[in-house]
Amino acid sequence: MLLTREAIEKRERKILASYALKSGDSRGRVYPGDEATFRTAFQRDRDRILHNTAFRRLEYKTQVFVNHEGDDFRTRLTHTLEVTQIGRTIARTLGANEDLVEAICLVHDIGHPPFGHSGEYVLDRLMKDHGGFEHNQQALRVVTLLERRYPDYPGLNLTYEVREGIVKHETEYDHSHIVDDYDPNTRASLEAQIANVADEIAYTAHDLDDGLAAGLLVPEQLNGLALWDRGKELVDITGDSFSAIDRHKIIRRLISLLVTDLCEATHERIEKHSPKSPEDIQKLDENVVTSSDEMAAMARELKDYLYKNMYNHYRVVRMAKKAERYITEMFEAFISTPEQLPTAVQNRVSTEGTLSLERAVCDYIAGMTDRFALEEYQKLFEPFAKP
Repeated sequence: MLLTREAIEKRERKILASYALKSGDSRGRVYPGDEATFRTAFQRDRDRILHNTAFRRLEYKTQVFVNHEGDDFRTRLTHTLEVTQIGRTIARTLGANEDLVEAICLVHDIGHPPFGHSGEYVLDRLMKDHGGFEHNQQALRVVTLLERRYPDYPGLNLTYEVREGIVKHETEYDHSHIVDDYDPNTRASLEAQIANVADEIAYTAHDLDDGLAAGLLVPEQLNGLALWDRGKELVDITGDSFSAIDRHKIIRRLISLLVTDLCEATHERIEKHSPKSPEDIQKLDENVVTSSDEMAAMARELKDYLYKNMYNHYRVVRMAKKAERYITEMFEAFISTPEQLPTAVQNRVSTEGTLSLERAVCDYIAGMTDRFALEEYQKLFEPFAKP
């Protein structure tokens, strides 16, 4: 049996919830063309994201720890894959469009610069008088303009629904800035809301895991945090000295608690509002994909602890400050002497009439991996480094 795109679209209408986005109802692409024979529009988007250069570069971009600090810590790529796994589970449970959730999860961090959030903060400061910098907006630039894989148009030509998911990506550390063509008066789709919370669940649990593995966090100091205590209790761990296997058991339990609560609380909100269509979800006064009040309070307590004790740990702060210096000095060097830029970047400035030098330099730096940024810094400033 061959399942064609039309057959898959028909099956979606039968098995997905009425308020889920159906691939057959997509608002389409900027550059219309024939769709695939055996893949829906959202499945095709997912595959386009997987095969692009910016996605591969996530392997060497910081999550919390810079790549050279160890091979076992999360990178921006492994974080993205973990977000995607959690997102698929939630989507399947709620009857949402799993393929659309997967595509949004895979693309959500594609605009991140090197060195994590510190890289984003410094680029935003450097670009203050030139439109600023925000990684969701940069992700949109990547998939609509910067990635070059097709002869007839720039970008990846993704569907409206995936692009809207990029624009309306929001977590505690990410704030959406709605641009033209994406209605600021409507909420994110159900599928985009799922991607947003999957991101929060993933980085909360996995940053905790990496912090413990790196020795930045001490297990006994976590005692008294309600979510941590519940996780330990459920896997029957009472002491403060435990193995890596025990740590993994606790982290898995925390993720399970967060996902289960989220699905149950979201189901209750959906039942309360009784949406009949995807548009009904987006017109509500509140997001439907949220945790219970009790779980949200426990997660808030854990996030506050991580912010104080891990993200502000002196080892993390030292690297963040180094990153700010690297990016600032590279940016200023390229602006003062554009001839130091690669020829392709110089050509963009001369041929794209509306592109400023500052934005071209910002695009170039934002696309760097941690490793490439460090190498480029050495080439610019180290006297014995080959240019």
